[in-house]
Amino acid sequence: MLYCFLGKEGVQMQGQAVYIVSQAIRYIENNLDNKLDLETVATALHYSKYHLHRIFTKIVGLTIHEYVQRRQLTEAAKLLVFSKRPIIEIALISGYESQQAFTSIFKAMYKMTPADFRIAEEFYPLQLEIHLSKEPIKMDFTKDDIQFATIKDINDWMELVHLTVDGYPCLDEDDYIEKLTFYMADKRALILRDEGMAIGIMGFSAEAGSIDFLAVHPQYRNLGIEKVFLDKLVDELLAGKEISLTTYREGDKADTGYREEYLRLGFAERELLTEYGYPTQRFVLPPKDKEEV
Repeated sequence: MLYCFLGKEGVQMQGQAVYIVSQAIRYIENNLDNKLDLETVATALHYSKYHLHRIFTKIVGLTIHEYVQRRQLTEAAKLLVFSKRPIIEIALISGYESQQAFTSIFKAMYKMTPADFRIAEEFYPLQLEIHLSKEPIKMDFTKDDIQFATIKDINDWMELVHLTVDGYPCLDEDDYIEKLTFYMADKRALILRDEGMAIGIMGFSAEAGSIDFLAVHPQYRNLGIEKVFLDKLVDELLAGKEISLTTYREGDKADTGYREEYLRLGFAERELLTEYGYPTQRFVLPPKDKEEV
């Protein structure tokens, strides 16, 4: 767990860490067209780079290097689609010293070269700016805290989607919202809140026995929220059924830990797939034994 609240002192420690990380994110966002690394950010904020690395990784779920790389590549992808700037210029703006180095990492993340991405004209982000909550984090959620989402939850739902877009490559937002309304109408959309803020969302299919979307707020990823949602399905909504989902393939540099989390939850690897042109893999969780129910 990220924090153990031991009265006022624990809350103050959490608030201070979130404030520091929020400052780091703001500095990064204001300097995405410069070369950025941990030492640069720490020096600018007058913090120990070791302390900053530790709390940034804990709270955001990414290292500063990973966050910077994903944000700069997202902005580069946007320029490729919505501007006519030469690729070498975009590479330099994104902090790379050569077009070759830029092309190599861009292809590893987006699964196509910058030139091909420009031709395709279909922008999607790897990472959007993360906004952190300064309120104390609740620690003891259960499946009973999860509610069915309704149309009135769409704005909060999509805000969380934007925070967790790293888990869903090729996300078409308009198409997603259209499908989400049907999920909500059919009671196939679940939401978990902490003091009003959406911290976890799930879309599922009872007929297919599948998890079609699962996202947890970055500040809550180490608190077992994924397991709480899974318990809701296994014990109630999809009891006795095999449950499947799709995620990144092994070795995909765009994966920020989703495969590892699903394996930890008991899912097993199945066949390789390609969804919306993106290489993925299906994972399966076998039905719970009757003795376990």
